[in-house]
Amino acid sequence: MYNYTGWVVRATAGRDKDGVFVIVGVDQGKARLLLADGKRRKIARPKAKKLGHVTALTDRQSMYDHPVIHSLRQGEPVSDRALRRALAAFKEGYTLGER
Repeated sequence: MYNYTGWVVRATAGRDKDGVFVIVGVDQGKARLLLADGKRRKIARPKAKKLGHVTALTDRQSMYDHPVIHSLRQGEPVSDRALRRALAAFKEGYTLGER
């Protein structure tokens, strides 16, 4: 499975439907993405979701340029607070039509 770490996605199924998350890892054995938003889903206990149950808001060509996302992609530890702030900045830009 491809490494999707750092992508911003929207959940399309489940109780967290329409929630915006960052992919913090990939479970290779079960072919699931590990999602966190820093509030309901902390980085220490990410939500496992199938690839078909999310929609990518960013991808390989249009990565979200934020220091927290770069840290995630490089495997550095990131706090839940920093992740929440990065997602808030993304949502603000997304609703203003910058994406």
